[in-house]
Amino acid sequence: MPREIITLQIGQCGNQIGMEFWKQLCAEHGIRSDGILEDFATDGTDRKDVFFYQADDEHYIPRAVLLDLEPRVIDTIMSSPFANLYNPENIFTSKHGGGAGNNWASGFSQAERLHEEVFDIIDREADGSDSLEGFVMCHSIAGGTGSGMGSYLLEKLNDRYPKKLIQTYSVFPQQEDISDVVVQPYNSILTLKRLTQNADCVVVLDNTALNRIAADRLRIPNPTFSQVNQLVSTIMATSTTTLRYPGYMNNDLIGLIASLIPTPRLHFLMTGYTPLTTDQKVASVRKTTVLDVMRRLLQPKNVMVSTLRDRKRNHCYISILNIIQGEVDPTQVHKSLQRIRERKLAEFIPWGPASIQVALSRKSPYVQTAHRVSGLMLANHTSISTVFEKNCKLYDKLRKREAFLENYKKEDIFKENLDELDNSREVVQQLIDEYQAASKADYITWGAQKVFYTSVRFSSKFT
Repeated sequence: MPREIITLQIGQCGNQIGMEFWKQLCAEHGIRSDGILEDFATDGTDRKDVFFYQADDEHYIPRAVLLDLEPRVIDTIMSSPFANLYNPENIFTSKHGGGAGNNWASGFSQAERLHEEVFDIIDREADGSDSLEGFVMCHSIAGGTGSGMGSYLLEKLNDRYPKKLIQTYSVFPQQEDISDVVVQPYNSILTLKRLTQNADCVVVLDNTALNRIAADRLRIPNPTFSQVNQLVSTIMATSTTTLRYPGYMNNDLIGLIASLIPTPRLHFLMTGYTPLTTDQKVASVRKTTVLDVMRRLLQPKNVMVSTLRDRKRNHCYISILNIIQGEVDPTQVHKSLQRIRERKLAEFIPWGPASIQVALSRKSPYVQTAHRVSGLMLANHTSISTVFEKNCKLYDKLRKREAFLENYKKEDIFKENLDELDNSREVVQQLIDEYQAASKADYITWGAQKVFYTSVRFSSKFT
C-alpha cells in the first residue's frame, strides 16, 4: 500500500519550484501535461500513487495544494500547458490579492485569518488518502508569503496532524549584506524558529550555492529563475525516487530520513548532485562510475549549500545517504565505500557509529540521460550552522538599529512588543550551539538534558 504524500506549495518561490517538480515527475512517470498516461507507460511498475491519484476519467492528479496571497504566479501556472494537471479545488489565492509585501508578519497574520479555508483543502486531500505518511512543503524563508504563511501552516499542521511527518524544501536567500528584500534577515530568523520546532526534516536549498553551481559547473553566466528551479526540481525528484520506484529499503519517507536525523533538532540536510546538467542535449558525455559519483558528491563544489568548512572548527558529517541511479553492480558500491574510507574523504562524528549509506534506485525508463550513473547525496553536516550564523549576523545588524520594524508592528503578533523576534533569534542560536556541540566527542552528555524534552514529539512520529 502506498504511503501517500501531500505537497504544499506556498508563495512565489514555492509554487515556481513546485511547478518544475511536477513537470519532472510527469516526465518520469510518462504522464502528459493534461494528466493522461502515455500509451507507452501503461505497464509501468512504478508507484505513482504516492504523489498522484486518479480522477474518475483516469486523469492522474497531483496530491498538491497551491497557496499564495497574490495571484500572479498561480495565474502563470494556470495559463501554462500544465493547467489541466492540477485539481482546481486545491488552488487557493487570497481574495484581496495584495500579497504579503515581503513581510513575514503580514503573511503570518493573513494565514491566521484564512486558515479555515486553507485547511478545508488540506483536510479534504488528507481524507482522500488511504495511508497518508506526511506533508512536503516547498517555500522560501526570505519573502513574506512562503516565510510567514509557511510558518503559520507549519505550526497548525503539527497541531492537526501530530503523527504525520513534515518535510520541507526550504529555499534560503543569497548570503549577502545587500539584498532586494531589506527585511530578509527578520523573515529568515522568524521562519527558522518554526522550521526548528515544527518540521521533522528540512532540505536546505541555498540560493548562493545554486547560483554558484549554475555559473561554475553549468557555465551559465546569468542563470535565470527557471534554470535554478530546474536544479531544485532535479534534487526533489531524485530524493523521492526510492519512494516512487520502491526497492527493499528506503521505500517510504520515514525510512529515508530516520537514519539521517539522530536527534530532533539536528534535522537540516544539505544535498549534492552529480553529474550536473540542465540540458540533456548538451551534456558533456563522460564515463561515470560509482566511485566517481560518490567521490564527487563529497566535494563542496557539488553541494547545494554554501558553508564555511573551517578546519579549526572540526565540522564533520553526522550522516550521509547516497541515492545512486543507473547501471550499478552492488560490488562496485562496496569497493567505492572501501576506497572512500581508506582515503578518509569524509570526516564523521566522534560520538556514534556513522558511515555512508547507499540506496540503489531505478531510473525512469521514459527519461533519457547522458550519464550511465548519477547520484544524489542527502547529508547532515555540522557546517550547516555557518548558514544560520550568517543569518543571525545580518539580523543582529538590523535589530540593533531597530530598522524597518514599522510594518511588523502593524500586525497583532508584534503590536505589544517584539518578543517574538528576540525569542526566534534565541531558538536559532540554540540550534547553532547544538550543531557545534555535535562535532565534539562529548555531545551525548552535552545533549542529555536538552534532547530529552524535545524528543517526545519526534519519537511519537517514528513509532
